[in-house]
Amino acid sequence: MSGTIRFLLNGGLREVAGADPTRTLLEWLREDARRTGTKEGCAEGDCGACTVVVGELIDGAVRWRAVNACILFLPVLDGRAIITVEGLSKDGELHPVQRAMVEAHGSQCGFCTPGFVMTLMAMWLNGGEQDAAKINDALAGNLCRCTGYGPIIAAAQAMGGRADASADAKIAEQLEALRREAMLELDFTDRFSGARRRYLAPRSADELAQALMAHPDATVLAGGTDVGLWVTKQHRSLDVVVSLNEAADLRAMRETDDAIEIGAGARYSDAYGRLTQLWPDFGEVLRRLGSTLIRNSGTIGGNIANGSPIGDSPPLLIALGAKLTLRRGGTTRQMPLEDYFIAYGKQDRQPGEFVLSVSIPKPKPGAVFKAWKISKRFDQDISALCGAFQLTMDGERIASARIAFGGMAATPKRAGACEAALIGQVFDEATLESALAALDGDFAPISDMRASAGYRAAAARGLLRKLWAETQGQAIRLVGTGGLVDA
Repeated sequence: MSGTIRFLLNGGLREVAGADPTRTLLEWLREDARRTGTKEGCAEGDCGACTVVVGELIDGAVRWRAVNACILFLPVLDGRAIITVEGLSKDGELHPVQRAMVEAHGSQCGFCTPGFVMTLMAMWLNGGEQDAAKINDALAGNLCRCTGYGPIIAAAQAMGGRADASADAKIAEQLEALRREAMLELDFTDRFSGARRRYLAPRSADELAQALMAHPDATVLAGGTDVGLWVTKQHRSLDVVVSLNEAADLRAMRETDDAIEIGAGARYSDAYGRLTQLWPDFGEVLRRLGSTLIRNSGTIGGNIANGSPIGDSPPLLIALGAKLTLRRGGTTRQMPLEDYFIAYGKQDRQPGEFVLSVSIPKPKPGAVFKAWKISKRFDQDISALCGAFQLTMDGERIASARIAFGGMAATPKRAGACEAALIGQVFDEATLESALAALDGDFAPISDMRASAGYRAAAARGLLRKLWAETQGQAIRLVGTGGLVDA
């Protein structure tokens, strides 16, 4: 029951005992390790100034990913490797990533530069990239106010990529040794309040079930992209944290002939490729969910579990007919995903129960799936509205319809009346008008800082019109970062 966190920092072993379980990696780097190249900009995973590269052992190989250190709790790093900007140059020689940034004049004030360099470092470790669109996606989580992104993109294209990953073999051996000494529980007593805090790191779904039965009120930590802000922005004190990050079986993705099952701990970046292959529009929405840095940490299971009415993945999963599996102790139960969301802030989950997995039926012949996210910015913005549509066609008629929206109600919700107006009908203009009228009765949206009720209602109608137009072979595009429908 070790309470010592062990990890590699720029190749050297670090051991941290008695740490606050919710202390962030960024705080530890700057205040304890004096690695001040990693900057704090936003403390909420938006600006990328705190970017570091984390390596973890998966199936015997080291996998490198860029993450936000500002919302990453230090105990999550147990048994992993961290690279900061100080770890790049060796013996006075610039790393290829650094050299490319210098030669392309990719820095001015320099505050954001370490974060950009580390995002590029992760790209370099994974073989590099030449395609400008993919580089733009990778850099979307790093913000710069003065240089402009052109020189940084040029640096990404010029730096190349790592050709030889043999050095990872030694790191893999070190991480395997650390894993054998994994920290299972961490205790910390706050010197100001005297409160005791605990961090549990179960290694399987079975151990997680036991931990949550013993601590039914614990905070369950997956990617931390939401929970991290509870600490950095809301200054909450989390007395017991139970992490999914060591439970490899919860990260698993399994496929049958009929469905794909995604474990609650699977990150967006793990699932992105396969989901995009099966449903290209799903991939496009995920591409705009946070940034690459966020998708490298955040999980689909966490997006479901927190029950947000504006979470991007639940409307898509509901439209696809996904089923949710929950577990409490040794008992599991399954339900249609839409039934999990009861009311604002309330989900059908009992004390000690957790999201185990979500199962998505694979596309069937005649199925049409479309999904769109509407937000003020294209990248890294919370949805004002997210709409997802699945129609199954039988010739010219609609045999079945599943339509779900986020941002239109207190929960992600199906448009039942709209679906009923479509089923059994030829999808012509008359059916469209009938479905539009029914859609108006399905929701009573609210006005808030992201959009007015009127905008949301109009945008939902616009997306239904876009669905109709695209089934007729018309190319309709969303224009502007606000997502106005160009009809």
